[in-house]
Amino acid sequence: MDEDQFKTRLKIAKNKVDKDKSSEEKNKGSNMGSAFKMSTELVSAVVVGTIIGFILDNWFGTKPWLILIFFFIGVVAGILNVIRSAKKMQK
Repeated sequence: MDEDQFKTRLKIAKNKVDKDKSSEEKNKGSNMGSAFKMSTELVSAVVVGTIIGFILDNWFGTKPWLILIFFFIGVVAGILNVIRSAKKMQK
């Protein structure tokens, strides 16, 4: 093997390593975005459920029962959203 062939093969190998690193960095950012999205979905579902319960409790005068019920409905809805998002990510 002569020197020119070696330099060519070395350049090809370096380009391949650089491409692998850039795709790894893209995936890292994408994974962080997905994790942030799932955590936001979970928190927002709990907050919305609690607010609905609070409003209905004030309306019907049944404190704290509807707050508790809708809080747990929000938790369940948030967990289901996270599971649904995780399944989409696996595909």
